Amino acid sequence: MNKTLLAALLGLSAALPLTGCAPVVATGVGVGVMMAEDRRSSATYVMDEEIELKARLRVSEPKIEGIHVNFTSFNRRLLITGETPTAAQKAQVLQLAKGVANVREVVDEVKVTTPASFESRTKDGYLTAKVKTRLLDEDRVNANHVKVVTENGTVYLMGLVKREEGLAAGEVASKTEGVARVVKVFEYIN
Repeated sequence: MNKTLLAALLGLSAALPLTGCAPVVATGVGVGVMMAEDRRSSATYVMDEEIELKARLRVSEPKIEGIHVNFTSFNRRLLITGETPTAAQKAQVLQLAKGVANVREVVDEVKVTTPASFESRTKDGYLTAKVKTRLLDEDRVNANHVKVVTENGTVYLMGLVKREEGLAAGEVASKTEGVARVVKVFEYIN
């Protein structure tokens, strides 16, 4: 990997939260290991981080009141989760997100309802960590190939996986205590 790309990646990893990941302290070595096992190219990995950041910035610029949305990009597919009080606000969020450069597909999982409480978001973070931890113990799928995002008890699974790996990851997530629903947003490689 060239030094400029590595420096850019390390800068991005320090500036961005690890959305959808188990609580891991990502240092240069940790990011390098994750990237080495990632099926995306290093350029796509960095682009996904950039897409998430740009989507958050685009939606925060007009300051849409009362919404709670999250952006997760994997292989240039942008998953949008969360809640907006009105359909008009949801449409505005989706329109802004579709304008982000390099996004090849938007996966809309935004619900029109009252935004989730802080308690619900805390539980979601805990569920994400539980699913990621259980995936680490699963020999049928590499946990580094699956990105886990949780919103209101629904676990979203993203990644470039073989069909068998996707089935195994879905099974692990669905059998995790506290998970209400599992949505697979995988891209299959076989």
